[in-house]
Amino acid sequence: MSAFRTLDSADLKGKRVLVRVDLNLPMDGGKVTDATRIERILPTLNEISQKGGKVILLAHFGRPKNGPDEANSLRPVAAAVAQHLGKPVAFATDCIGPVAAEAVNKLKDGEFLLLENTRFHKGEEKNDPSLIDAMAALGDIYVNDAFSAAHRAHASTEGLAKKLPAYAGRTMQAEVEALSKALEIPVRPVAAVVGGAKVSTKLELLGNLTKKVDFLIIGGGMANTFLAAQGKKVGKSLCEHDLLDTAREILKTAAENKCRIVLPVDAVVAQEFRAHAPSHVVGVDHVGDADMILDAGPKSVAEVEKVLGEAKTLVWNGPFGAFELEPFDAATNAVAKFAARLTGEGKLLTVAGGGDTVAALNHAGVADKFTYVSTAGGAFLEWLEGKVLPGVEAIRA
Repeated sequence: MSAFRTLDSADLKGKRVLVRVDLNLPMDGGKVTDATRIERILPTLNEISQKGGKVILLAHFGRPKNGPDEANSLRPVAAAVAQHLGKPVAFATDCIGPVAAEAVNKLKDGEFLLLENTRFHKGEEKNDPSLIDAMAALGDIYVNDAFSAAHRAHASTEGLAKKLPAYAGRTMQAEVEALSKALEIPVRPVAAVVGGAKVSTKLELLGNLTKKVDFLIIGGGMANTFLAAQGKKVGKSLCEHDLLDTAREILKTAAENKCRIVLPVDAVVAQEFRAHAPSHVVGVDHVGDADMILDAGPKSVAEVEKVLGEAKTLVWNGPFGAFELEPFDAATNAVAKFAARLTGEGKLLTVAGGGDTVAALNHAGVADKFTYVSTAGGAFLEWLEGKVLPGVEAIRA
């Protein structure tokens, strides 16, 4: 993180600190149902407060179409943030203009304020200079603690960083440090698990990883496309038959880069997609016409565990099978627990991210045992794809 300005070098006392956070949280009946993203930003918010800064939170929520609407208001989130902070959080019904300015002016050093949804202004997603100026007028310092929104060049994620003295918050710092250790300056050998339904959604990811990792372990529905590309029958399994040439090209590129691709050697098959459907294990050369591959088999798990035993670094994105349906969560659970054990023994650095991945690791009960689990979805994927993230670049020293 030497290339980034962090809170270590920021003079915060008495300053109005605009903190971009990700509070795009799942809600039900006006209540937050998963507060993980709130918990992640608490160290940054508390540190700024303790150092005498006025903490002014900027965030988006949902996808409002035509300006302010009650369904996309951040007002209920202010109460949830206050609950987790254990301190009051004021709320302003706009993120710019007289209403926001009045709320900021009332703040004492160390106090907290949440401004209304930045996306209520169309200029947010357009990175509009006039909106950036209006936001900047409310602060002296800008802190970005929203890695999960850093892949967007928006007014509150990139524009402000170029207008005010800008720093990385502790969550942003931890995220970038973890990903750098995993892919930019990794301890080798490096293994990557890439699972999920479709190859088509992860073409750039697979292409980039074949150049960066030593082992590329492919699971989930996308593994079926690779098996079919090798001439194997996959029955009624999820498979993108129009991408077989693409899969073969990825296999070729991997071989040229000395990246070993690890595919299932056996599979758990069933004839219907439902929890506890009758199932059995077959070799990948013996999948029947009526079979659906719903998980990797025990020999595949053993092979993956052997690879992880050789690796020093693991990047994980996506499950091995239909993990939300028992018993088709077995491979994901087994590999996740094995990786967690190696992490605990100091033998493997493990970094994971992406929505299904976090859910799968929570399901396996090991999310807190990995070195780092990212709450970012698109930003995590774009980093793995080798793309530049505007919100990260804007806070480089």
